[in-house]
Amino acid sequence: MQSGYNARHRSQYGLKPNGGPETRSMTEEKNDRPTLLEELRSEVPVVWKSVPFKGVFVSLLVGWVLLFELLGNSTFGYVQTHSLFQWMFFSYENSADDEHGYFIPFLVLGLLWWKRKEFAGLKVQPWLPGLLLVGFALAVHVVGYLGQQARISIVAFYFGVYALVGLVWGRSALKAAFFPMCLFAFALPLGTLAEAITFPLRLFAAGVTGVVSNTILGIEVVVRGTLIYDPSGSYQYEVAAACGGLRSLTAVLLLCTIYAFMNFDRYRNRVILILAAFPLAIIGNITRLIGLIIVSHAFGKEYGTMVHDNTWFSLIPYIPPIAGIVVIGRLLREQPRDGDVQKPMVNSTPELQPS
Repeated sequence: MQSGYNARHRSQYGLKPNGGPETRSMTEEKNDRPTLLEELRSEVPVVWKSVPFKGVFVSLLVGWVLLFELLGNSTFGYVQTHSLFQWMFFSYENSADDEHGYFIPFLVLGLLWWKRKEFAGLKVQPWLPGLLLVGFALAVHVVGYLGQQARISIVAFYFGVYALVGLVWGRSALKAAFFPMCLFAFALPLGTLAEAITFPLRLFAAGVTGVVSNTILGIEVVVRGTLIYDPSGSYQYEVAAACGGLRSLTAVLLLCTIYAFMNFDRYRNRVILILAAFPLAIIGNITRLIGLIIVSHAFGKEYGTMVHDNTWFSLIPYIPPIAGIVVIGRLLREQPRDGDVQKPMVNSTPELQPS
């Protein structure tokens, strides 16, 4: 009896029958760990089954999508279609600064999945005032459709999807879904409207680059508008529209927004981090321009052009912003408010007692 108890007792606590600890190789533990795909396959059906009123939401969402597919676009100067989505895809394909719009819906879905436990703890019920929000989105679309402004209709579409969340699941779900659904703003294609943003950025980046090169680095360059060149004529660069920094600004602003909402609760800290995206993106773009000038001055224009066209070197503008995001995040690290009580973590797995 005693030997049987000891064997069972040692087995429960990970001990071998001979008294030594039970050892497992790292390979065995890694093989036992489910992959991300296996976790999704097992968890998605469970989460989907627990979602209340999903049939109502899916039906309303399908109807909303069909409206913008059949009567979404009244502008036929670029693409001959009534579909707002076809107009969006056309804009993404023809503007390198807008092509990130393809990935925004998937990013939003991924972040909604990340917040699934928060949504599971909400008390949800249909919220009739949500009809006012849906009606407002519909009115905005009518304005955009009659005025042949497809971008206004895009705003109406995404706001309508957000309004449907409130209509079906209530104000608590509407509040919880604000992030990440606010990221749909990054799916709005700017097209030629971006020139109003990129041209001042180009002028500013060229001017600052010239000042840093002449006064700090001791490399004499001449700046004329968006043109930067060596006085001897050995190299010349123009800060073109594609190098204006809009892509890096969009990427950094997106990163700052996600980081701010995922790590901070105070609106002040969120606003500070989001606003920091603008100087961080500009610093990154100026770093790239200064790097081109240094390489061209030291090794010649051919090497400068090689650095300019190299895919890996094109990632340089993102290094200072990412470092800046981390530093600012640490400086803004939130401390518990006065009166806050630190709640202990609750383990949902029952503790096993030796038999």
